[in-house]
Amino acid sequence: MAKIAPLLPGKAGDPGRTDSDNRLFINGCLWVLRSGAHWRDLPERYGKWKTVHKRFSRWCHAGIWEQVFETLTADRDNQYLMIDSTIVRAHQQAASGKEGPKIRRWGVPEAG
Repeated sequence: MAKIAPLLPGKAGDPGRTDSDNRLFINGCLWVLRSGAHWRDLPERYGKWKTVHKRFSRWCHAGIWEQVFETLTADRDNQYLMIDSTIVRAHQQAASGKEGPKIRRWGVPEAG
């Protein structure tokens, strides 16, 4: 949290409202994203789901999440950075492959 705190809005001196619960808000967002639940199923301990969702959307449009992830991934010694197939989701139709592979080799003329 110490690495990303300067990137987050709501600090004293920032325009607008000062926010004291960035950690709780981030934990709420992570809960929704990890669980795959709908925002309306967010536990009350994280606040009102509409408020959390609206703030999440504002941060998305402002590019704050991108800055946070760039900062966290820049540290190669980050022991909590893990990416595996359990967090990568694909649409259910991505697994079907009805039309076969769409691979075209370089230098080979296109069929048909």
